[in-house]
Amino acid sequence: MARLIALSLIPSDAKLRFHLVLSKLGYIADRQWLCVTMIGLLAFAGSAAVGLIVEISEPKIHDEFSYLLAADTFAHGRLTNPAHPMWIHFESFHIIQQPTYMSKYPPAQGLALAAGQLIAGHPIFGVWMSFGLMCAAISWMLYAWVPPRWAVFGGVLAVINPTLGIAGYWAQTYWGGAVAATGGSLVLGGIRRLMRQPRVGDSLLMGIGLAILANSRPFEGLLVSLLAGIFLFIHVIKQRGRTQWISIKSIVLPILLVLAVTITGMGFYNLRVTGNPIRMPYQIHEETYGMAPRFLWQKPSPEAAYRHKVIRDFHATYELPLYTSQRSIAGFLLEAVYLLSWGLLTVNTFLIPVLIAFRVLLLWTLRNPWAGRALLIYFVLLLGLLTETFKWPHYAAPITGLNYYFVVNALRLARWQNRKIGTLILWLTPLLAIAALLAFLHGAIKKDNSSSWHEQRAQLLKRLKQEDGDHLVVVNYGPGHSLPNEWVYNEADIDHSKVVFARAINSTQDCQLVEYFKSRRIWSLDGDQSIPKLEPYPRNQCE
Repeated sequence: MARLIALSLIPSDAKLRFHLVLSKLGYIADRQWLCVTMIGLLAFAGSAAVGLIVEISEPKIHDEFSYLLAADTFAHGRLTNPAHPMWIHFESFHIIQQPTYMSKYPPAQGLALAAGQLIAGHPIFGVWMSFGLMCAAISWMLYAWVPPRWAVFGGVLAVINPTLGIAGYWAQTYWGGAVAATGGSLVLGGIRRLMRQPRVGDSLLMGIGLAILANSRPFEGLLVSLLAGIFLFIHVIKQRGRTQWISIKSIVLPILLVLAVTITGMGFYNLRVTGNPIRMPYQIHEETYGMAPRFLWQKPSPEAAYRHKVIRDFHATYELPLYTSQRSIAGFLLEAVYLLSWGLLTVNTFLIPVLIAFRVLLLWTLRNPWAGRALLIYFVLLLGLLTETFKWPHYAAPITGLNYYFVVNALRLARWQNRKIGTLILWLTPLLAIAALLAFLHGAIKKDNSSSWHEQRAQLLKRLKQEDGDHLVVVNYGPGHSLPNEWVYNEADIDHSKVVFARAINSTQDCQLVEYFKSRRIWSLDGDQSIPKLEPYPRNQCE
């Protein structure tokens, strides 16, 4: 299994051919853009193959529906949608209805999904493209941090990661992660290149990375960007004379140009959505619906004037208790362990070389200036995550490339420490990842999701779209409704949608809704049924 063992079992002429193959692989790895492109295409093709084999994912998390709303809006050439006259019936999680109807989230993920919707007719295509770009960006970043063959190897590890690879939720759901990871990798790859040799192209790529982070994970991206900016600023001011002017012209000016365009675009987007260039949709949403603050040092907001019990319950019985529990030492430590467990899960089998070479990796990191900078960026972002009320793996997406940087260097150091054991680990690590990936895929193929809520919603929606005419589904929830199972999400253009979901409120307002959509077939749906069943809406109640 290990290369050294294999070499001892083959004749000398075969060994020569083997070394020739290795040298050719090294030659290919030296062709940076070819390898980066190949890794991106491999990641795209692999994630698309998994999606088609396992079955394209249906949205089920509240956030996914919000991102899909943004995607549908952008795909139709709009930045937002006018508030609907019956908007109270369409209120839902993570979207705003006033002053316009739009997702609360920054636009980057929605733009990626919109690209898929426009190019291939389905937003999942945008997910696969963003994952391919992520793996390509990680490999491009690693080219600046490690030798070429290791950069290619790190890109391959990103593709086959059992948790965040081609079968993970960054590549198969609409929730995001790959977009921010792409931005972070462009920033981290750019800074290393620019401190080595100023180039306008690298500056522009780093500026694009900063723009992506600002429009995907603003807080976490800011932490990474600030540290990267500080390192770069110190490097530039240390230059003297002509060298400093070249750095300013090749580094500072291109980045400032990209940032100026980005800030202008963000201001215009905010103006269209919220009516104020410096007010984000996220702020509008939290002022309208939020109770638990985004950060643990903040105070809870006064209870909003909720119009629907289910929305109030989400904020009062799920989000607020999560915030208050972390205000205690025990609760904070428990959440820190939760964050650590998520981190270990995302690294998974790649943790093996890190653990084996941990001592030498730590010593090397403390002595190597760039490894020390990487560790500092990693540490600061993790501290930032601990201050947030809510924590998910994609919140740490901006430093994804650093995961593979440390894993690859652990493998390099393990081989330096003990060549035989290191070579064995070098082969074992990707093989275990592939085995875990195949096991996951086998389980996903065998798993029957037909009875799950989100699959039933998708099937009902598909059936109604195939029937004649347009439809309105008025959804009722009981007092014990399961908060994750939300039916009321709609397309960007509600009035021209084939199927519209609306909340039941009371007889007076529901009759106004029925009158507004009187040309449609109107259904009533009990949102708590294990098997959803449509019933004709009793119009006679509104006569």
